[in-house]
Amino acid sequence: MATIFITREIPESGLKLLEKHKLIVNPAPRPVTRQELVEGLKEADALLCMLVDKVDREVIESAPRLKIVANMAVGVDNIDIEACTERGIVVTNTPGVLTEATADLTWALLLAVARRVVEGDRYVREGKFNGWAPLLLVGADLHGKTLGIIGMGRIGQAVARRALGFGMNIVYYQRRRLPLHSEQELKATYLPLDDVIREADFLTLHLPYYPEVHHLINRERLNLMKPTAYLINTARGAHIDEQALVEHLRARKIAGAALDVYEREPHLTPGLAELDNVVLAPHTGSASASTRSLMAEMAALSIVQVLGGEKPEHVVNPEVLGRE
Repeated sequence: MATIFITREIPESGLKLLEKHKLIVNPAPRPVTRQELVEGLKEADALLCMLVDKVDREVIESAPRLKIVANMAVGVDNIDIEACTERGIVVTNTPGVLTEATADLTWALLLAVARRVVEGDRYVREGKFNGWAPLLLVGADLHGKTLGIIGMGRIGQAVARRALGFGMNIVYYQRRRLPLHSEQELKATYLPLDDVIREADFLTLHLPYYPEVHHLINRERLNLMKPTAYLINTARGAHIDEQALVEHLRARKIAGAALDVYEREPHLTPGLAELDNVVLAPHTGSASASTRSLMAEMAALSIVQVLGGEKPEHVVNPEVLGRE
């Protein structure tokens, strides 16, 4: 029987797959501390972790029995892949299953900020609503406007498909241009990055994090945006220079923003929470019941397979599997 350390409570369907093993689950309603992570891995054969858990070289070297790190997320920038590979530790993730849920949340945020839904909810709850008025909480239209997508992978394309239903024009940028048939299917036009930012009435980010895209949306690129444009981010918080964003929102240099992720998550840049032209969500892009259950099951199944001597489907460092 192996010992598995799980850094947060996960859906029951994931735990059920691991029930034959000894499970150590962080009971606190918060991420594990670094010390708790190190302590939990001293006797662990497997780690099921979250995107917020920093599994660096020092943590990995404190885990002599560790065979697999199963990240319950698509991104793995929280894990030192090189250190795991050197130790022969398999790293897995959970791609694919959260595409539609994250695209849905992107649209929820986009609509909320464009039509001032959060402001309206607060307005009614505070007893200020005394009847229809021509200028009451006037927002922005979507139909006929331009959606700019940075990062046209699975999630970016799912967002683009939804935009077609709203009659929007789609422009996009990513390092590798889509095949022509995909562009035609999505009615999407490829443009250089800065041109996408200039053209967009709604600019949404859907690219993974790596050092080259840190503060991709910086002060200079925020200056390229239309004063009537909105910025939506359900990817990684560090894509945006949050201090510059606060300044632009406060000065109404852009119309608004909607964020599900933050540069120093879970901490907000001072001033962000006080603004009425930003919608803030608590990193819930994949937070549908079915999606989170599937993510937990995928991570758990990867652990079962590695501990059983099998090859898991979603391996980030497949070179470790060929070792004797």
